[in-house]
Amino acid sequence: MNDAETLWLTIDQGGHASRVIVYDPRGEPVATAAAPITTVRPGPDRVEHDGEEIVRSVRTTLDAVASTLGTDTRRVQAAGLATQRSSVIAWDRVSGTPLSPVLSWQDRRAAAWLAALPAHEPPIADTTGLVCSPHYGASKLRWLLDHVGSVQHAAAEGRLAFGPLASFLLHRLTRERPFLVDPANASRTLLCDWRTGTWASSLLTHFGIDPATLPQCVASRGDFGSLDHPDLGGVPVRVMTGDQSAAIFASGVPAPAQTLVNVGTGAFVQRLTQVPPDTAGGLLRSIVWRDDTVTHFALEGTVNGAGAAIDEVAAMVGVDPADAIRRLPAALDAATPPPLFLNGVGGLGSPYWRPDFTSRFIGEGATTERLAAVVESIAFLLAVNIGVIEATLGPTATLLVTGGGATLDGLLQRLADLTGRWVERPAEREATTRGLAFFLSQSRAWTASPVERFSPGSNPALHDRFARWQRELDAALADTGESESTPG
Repeated sequence: MNDAETLWLTIDQGGHASRVIVYDPRGEPVATAAAPITTVRPGPDRVEHDGEEIVRSVRTTLDAVASTLGTDTRRVQAAGLATQRSSVIAWDRVSGTPLSPVLSWQDRRAAAWLAALPAHEPPIADTTGLVCSPHYGASKLRWLLDHVGSVQHAAAEGRLAFGPLASFLLHRLTRERPFLVDPANASRTLLCDWRTGTWASSLLTHFGIDPATLPQCVASRGDFGSLDHPDLGGVPVRVMTGDQSAAIFASGVPAPAQTLVNVGTGAFVQRLTQVPPDTAGGLLRSIVWRDDTVTHFALEGTVNGAGAAIDEVAAMVGVDPADAIRRLPAALDAATPPPLFLNGVGGLGSPYWRPDFTSRFIGEGATTERLAAVVESIAFLLAVNIGVIEATLGPTATLLVTGGGATLDGLLQRLADLTGRWVERPAEREATTRGLAFFLSQSRAWTASPVERFSPGSNPALHDRFARWQRELDAALADTGESESTPG
């Protein structure tokens, strides 16, 4: 088979759906399928998914793309897998049966336990590149060990496997049933040395995690087994990474000084670097890719409440989330200034790190104005994080914005106005799967998706609201105590 005939299959397992997209060597999609998954919120700080439902959803999408491709399934050269990095699950290593729900990256049930640990955050930050947050895997894995009987029994009998969702899916979707994890997913457990991509023995001891229960750390590209599927069986899985890690490479290796923003359930802003940043300024230092030839690091900011915040506020004001999304373009274009929204949905992320922060509106507004305020809060939080990245790594040349939230012109224009930078929106919005396909193909023929550009304007009213929002947030943080310490 010549290179022009080769196809690449990508699996993106997200918080709302599982998606499979097959790409040609230029990065053009030729087959697409998606299947929704259910999110369960059994408590205010608990967010779960069903592991078996996720496996079924991925298999359903594989069935659909295989049907679309027909005899062209033989052209599929390799597959790649990406998941939300901080979601974890426990399962039986022998049978593959889940022993727990998937605890979403949004889940913060172990926050109190984590806060009660001895104050070892500086070495944790230096080793992992992260802050000591309940969003990450270690405290969730510890919670499963302490509270779930089936997990305890499996541990006692030597059958326990747990860790990132990616490792579970790899185990269930391949013939060989490997027990592996890539650097990007491993790093979000709070148990991994971010510089080496290996488990840190001091942190395993600190959190009481037996290394035998965790998957083996391997490179991002390698032999991850072959798909267990009637029509795609034998297709080798060659790439495994995190969703945000893949999204950076949707258009190939980013241009120097380009900052990437991906807006979905949460919003993430990243600047790539091949040299580990010495300081973070309250952001995260992440390993996003490692293979035999190159290692990529990133300085990363996190906004926990993006699409999740829109959904939560829509429910609060009695609007269906889908209807809220339909209303947003007009709300963002309205002449009436929205109120301010201090956005702590899912916990206030970087650079503040307050998992217990309570969201609130400042000022009055109708339903549509409140929805606009939520979107504006996302822009404000992103602007703060972009400012920290620029203070650490230098000015941004352009902002490339992807994900479902990138459909909102009003959000992108606000980002341009707040940062004074050109904002680009690729025509191809599925950044994670396209990044996976780029890694699979390593193709020189890879073409960047055409972009729509938003030019920065002066917008003094927006800058005034941003300044007032910053003052209100600072006052709210002062009222409830200092923000958590951050890695230096």
